[in-house]
Amino acid sequence: MEQEALALAGEMDFSFWALFFRATLIVKLVMIMLIAASFYSWAIIVTKFMQYRRARAEAAAFDEAFWSGEPLDELYEQIGPSPDGASEKVFAAGMLEWHRSHRADGGLIAGATSRIDRSMDVAIAKEGERLNSRLGFLATTAATAPFVGLFGTVFGIMNAFIEIAAQQNTTLAVVAPGIAEALLATGLGLLAAIPALIFYNKLTTDSDAIIAGWESFADEFATILSRQLDG
Repeated sequence: MEQEALALAGEMDFSFWALFFRATLIVKLVMIMLIAASFYSWAIIVTKFMQYRRARAEAAAFDEAFWSGEPLDELYEQIGPSPDGASEKVFAAGMLEWHRSHRADGGLIAGATSRIDRSMDVAIAKEGERLNSRLGFLATTAATAPFVGLFGTVFGIMNAFIEIAAQQNTTLAVVAPGIAEALLATGLGLLAAIPALIFYNKLTTDSDAIIAGWESFADEFATILSRQLDG
């Protein structure tokens, strides 16, 4: 009898698609949700790596132009008040407020330094928000996907025991398919959560470094303008 059960279990298809189609509706929905979350997480990861690479390249190119010795007014005229790059936007925000702080007679309105700092801080905050957009989904996936998968596993095992009770049979051929289908949900949950957690930490660190570079530039630029104000 045991040999027959083992032979019957060996003949069963335990491939991913077979397990998926044999699963109950709730477990199928859990699996579909986890697969969709995994694909979307990878789409965010790839998109963010490309976005961060462009941001670093743009910052490096702008730093080279900024420290080339070209007059700031000429550099501002070249990039305009609404540039595309984040570093250029921070610079443009400071220069725009610098020009607005001059009166018609050429004098400066009081509090120019603080207004220039606030203008650049606002620009950095907006670009930082764009840089960090959708990272929250990775954090949510990393935190919840294992539990969603565990829910599918618990529900699947419960149905497996119901099937065992209905058939009055505890052979491997009866038990194995239900347990395998249930555990697949946990596996998919970990498959979605682990990359999301790893790359969330990586991308958050990269984002913080890029934003720190913008803030450092803003401080240096504010120092240059402060010297001109004092002069």
